[in-house]
Amino acid sequence: MSRVAVLPLAVYLLLFVSTTVRATDVQYCEENAEYEVKVKEVYISPNPIARGETATFTISANTGRGISGGKLVIEVSYFGWHVHSETHDLCSETTCPVETGDFLVSHSQVLSAYAPSGSYSLQMKMIDLQNKELTCIRFYIDIGSASSVADM
Repeated sequence: MSRVAVLPLAVYLLLFVSTTVRATDVQYCEENAEYEVKVKEVYISPNPIARGETATFTISANTGRGISGGKLVIEVSYFGWHVHSETHDLCSETTCPVETGDFLVSHSQVLSAYAPSGSYSLQMKMIDLQNKELTCIRFYIDIGSASSVADM
């Protein structure tokens, strides 16, 4: 394959990836709280999420101390109404023990094919083995229909 043919392919891949994986705005649950885990970014793929398809949430974070385990508690709201809760073992979403410094938390799941399209609010808390809240963040996701994502 010549360099001339590779360049359009590279540009296409770059544009495709940038529209399907992007960071979303994140806010801490309490503005002035001193959380031990600082969240840098949340990446959502694909974005927007398609109903009935797998979505992956990757959280880039930093901690000043090692974390031997804990849980992630996720609350989902739609137009202000609580619609879903789930709890996951932290060590199933990242490598434990979490060492001091940067780390990633990654979670994938298939969203219900019956979920209404629109904007959802997610709140995620990271809690250690002593039940201490290490961080709490809020962010929004958009769920579209599978056909709207495929038509992009």
